[in-house]
Amino acid sequence: MLISFEGLDGCGKTTQIDMLRARLDERQIDHLIVREPGGTEVSERIRSLLLEPSLTIDPFAELLLFSAARAQLVATTIKPALDRGSVVICDRFFDSSTAYQGYGRELADPEWIESLHERATGGLKPVRTYYLSVPLSEIHRRKAHDTPDRMEAADDEFRQRVIHAYETLSSVHPARFRVLNGMKPAEALASEIEKDLVDLGLSRMEPGNQG
Repeated sequence: MLISFEGLDGCGKTTQIDMLRARLDERQIDHLIVREPGGTEVSERIRSLLLEPSLTIDPFAELLLFSAARAQLVATTIKPALDRGSVVICDRFFDSSTAYQGYGRELADPEWIESLHERATGGLKPVRTYYLSVPLSEIHRRKAHDTPDRMEAADDEFRQRVIHAYETLSSVHPARFRVLNGMKPAEALASEIEKDLVDLGLSRMEPGNQG
């Protein structure tokens, strides 16, 4: 089972992934957590390039770098884990490229980007994508004291296009996307996610089931 988490930096993805990790550990469910870009030696080196504030990267080159990191991650880490029956949790996956490069950078039409994703992942798609929706004003509050990396340094018009992208993706792919109110308490969100995973068929996530 492949699961992805999406949203703006500061939306609470990391908190929810950490809470889900704890629940999977508690129930002794084999799992793997990866981040994008990253997760392999090659992909982590690409990540360093992409997030380096001093670099100016052409938008199309940026898209291809993200796709290269993803292709390596899928081939060497995600697919082998899925083949052995693990639950794989991605802190971002190809929807981030659609949102940030496709819509944010206004780079390419959705059909072209979907075709690129198809090639980079070999057709692999999450069975569920959790999008944590948080107002831009709240993102500013949460990130007020952080030093921005190259991606986070984008302006609010860029971020609004990214938000619009996620809203569009969730409406186009309603069977895969679940939109979560990122303003809710973390425990309430974690409970929503756990219940949804049980509904998806991960029965060992049910309360009281310790394997």
